[in-house]
Amino acid sequence: MTTPTAPLSQDELKTLVGQAALQYVVPGEIVGVGTGSTVNKFIDALASMKDQIKGAVSSSVASTERLKALGIPVFDANEVNALAVYIDGADEIDGQGHMVKGGGAALTREKIVAALAKQFVCIADASKLVDVLGHFPLPVEVIPMAAGQIARRFEAMGATAALRLKDGQPLVTDNGQHILDVHGLTITAPLAFESEVNQWPGVVTVGVFAHQKAHVCLLGTATGVKTIAY
Repeated sequence: MTTPTAPLSQDELKTLVGQAALQYVVPGEIVGVGTGSTVNKFIDALASMKDQIKGAVSSSVASTERLKALGIPVFDANEVNALAVYIDGADEIDGQGHMVKGGGAALTREKIVAALAKQFVCIADASKLVDVLGHFPLPVEVIPMAAGQIARRFEAMGATAALRLKDGQPLVTDNGQHILDVHGLTITAPLAFESEVNQWPGVVTVGVFAHQKAHVCLLGTATGVKTIAY
């Protein structure tokens, strides 16, 4: 009689996809590294092949600190012309590889590093796969003086926008800006939505990644890592 195996925890799934992402790292190159709990698993796995890469470009102070602590050199984005691959997580990803990102408040730098990369590999657990983006509150990085008017524009769309707080005060991003979290959206046309909101005065970056969408998603499922190519 075989003993049934317990399903993998979300943390174990994150470890699996973090390790699976190593196959996309190009030896001798600089790798783009995102931000978040799943990416932390990838960074830990990347330490096992740090002698095979030149280093990394990081999308946040937190990831930079973790990379350096493991002995992986970190380059400024201005020091590289292109990256072979950018590896990052997502708060949501749809069937076309469009994502909502920014739960960790690093969306602007994530989009900058993603734009340098020839390939975006998204690492996530199965709970992040959705039919339509918008159930997860959409992060939008804004210049503080514009937060009120941007919130009202979302309210005119039927959504609600709340300033993200930390310890009772507005959270300040690595770029010195604030984050609005927008609830109640159904984003059926991610490319057009991203283009529109990015034009609003005071928006630094909207957390829809459609222009910089994923090329591959490594999804942690109950049966292991599933690879989805877009």
